[in-house]
Amino acid sequence: MPGPLNGIVVIDLTHVLAGPFASMVLADLGAQVIKVEQPEIGDRSRASGPFIDGESSYFMSINRGKLGITLDLSKPRGKEIFLQMVAKADVVIENLVPGAMKRLGLDYPVLSEHNPGIIYAAISGFGQSGPYSNKAALDVIVQGMAGVLSITGEPGGPPIRPGVSQGDITAGLFSIIGILAALQERNRSGLGQMVDIAMLDCQVSILENAFTRYFATGDVPKPLGTRHPVTAPFQAFQTSDGYMTIALADGRKEKWPLLCSALDLIDLIDDPRFDDGWVRSQNWSIAEPILAEALRKKTTQEWLTELEALGIPCGPVNTIDKVAKDPQVLHRGMIKDIPHPRLGKVKMIDTPVKLSRTPGGAERPSPDLGEHTAQVLRDMLGLDEREIATLREEEVI
Repeated sequence: MPGPLNGIVVIDLTHVLAGPFASMVLADLGAQVIKVEQPEIGDRSRASGPFIDGESSYFMSINRGKLGITLDLSKPRGKEIFLQMVAKADVVIENLVPGAMKRLGLDYPVLSEHNPGIIYAAISGFGQSGPYSNKAALDVIVQGMAGVLSITGEPGGPPIRPGVSQGDITAGLFSIIGILAALQERNRSGLGQMVDIAMLDCQVSILENAFTRYFATGDVPKPLGTRHPVTAPFQAFQTSDGYMTIALADGRKEKWPLLCSALDLIDLIDDPRFDDGWVRSQNWSIAEPILAEALRKKTTQEWLTELEALGIPCGPVNTIDKVAKDPQVLHRGMIKDIPHPRLGKVKMIDTPVKLSRTPGGAERPSPDLGEHTAQVLRDMLGLDEREIATLREEEVI
């Protein structure tokens, strides 16, 4: 069954992570994504390890399901071919330095002249305008500037980067939202538009709770470890053989007495300092060491069995190898074997978007550099073999 974006053609000029992740999700959902790379060079993440028999696992993990072509956009004939492709496409997505496409003569105003319905998505560190627009931006830089590093880690400790490339991935996800919204609006107006996504904006957006607390109280948020800032307990605890999480959302007061009873801490039940989640969070320095000591007396699984029976939200802190074998993760089809022409099968993380009628999902591996150039030029633009051979000779493709 074709995916929900079947029929949507995406020209992908992205590289490394934020852009390729976004275009990969669109491919997972059924769009035809044509990845355009510089001849002989390609996406520099092709050189990123770890490698499987010489193949970059990093590149494969964020470029599956795409058609790969090479095209030199600095050459007049390369630009001409690109504009012909744009005329037949729905979306162009790029994460080049702001101004790079304008210097090539291929920015949004130019593309919209050739296709008024084109959706042009540009992902950058700080956006297409503003005092920082030309600053270099990588994931950790943007997370630091947005304040994420300042609230991550243990109290009193140094800034800590989250264990995922949150700056890149979040920008990729917001770009998808923008693209889908623009496609929907185009159904009414018939017109495309530009989607301007800044990594910094995206990080500020997902820090809504931190900013809300600052605006409401004037207090500057600080690192809390795994704790939640407005309710408790809501964090990881050490057990006798590992770690587990317990999370009591405020508004469910009946869970606190049950937890205290299970931990043999009944004296805490009616203590007014722990009456609800917000009050507990204000006095957590008193209660936390008491709960921590109690939880170290049993194994993670023993506590999970006991607390889950009482309806207390809890879970293990799994290492990645355990997640890869988790029955729920496997049941949901989140780990998938994708056929590869040289490696046999490669394990990939599939899309978390589960649709009942047009499911989509990962099907094809990432393309070799220029693997589908001739196919795309034939099928999309009608070029014949002689014309394609000439382009190769002229090093346009």
